[in-house]
Amino acid sequence: MESINIIAQISIVTAGITIGLGSIGPAIGEAIALARALGAIAQQPDESNTITRTLFVGLAMVESTAIYCFVISIILIFANPFWNHVIETAGG
Repeated sequence: MESINIIAQISIVTAGITIGLGSIGPAIGEAIALARALGAIAQQPDESNTITRTLFVGLAMVESTAIYCFVISIILIFANPFWNHVIETAGG
């Protein structure tokens, strides 16, 4: 049963790295998008409704990457398919 402990440790570390690295890109992307949208609103205040609407759609698309990383981390921690394989191999 030593191999299941190794798989658990690797899964937890991998989940942490996935969340850590997977949230850096979207955070930087959202910051850049927000800065450019605020600059565009400052230059063209009459178009603020259109710019804001487009910004929110873009932010939702960028945020989906971080959500995918979160889902992968949850799968690695709670529903890891490697654990089932090791348990079946050890039991059979």
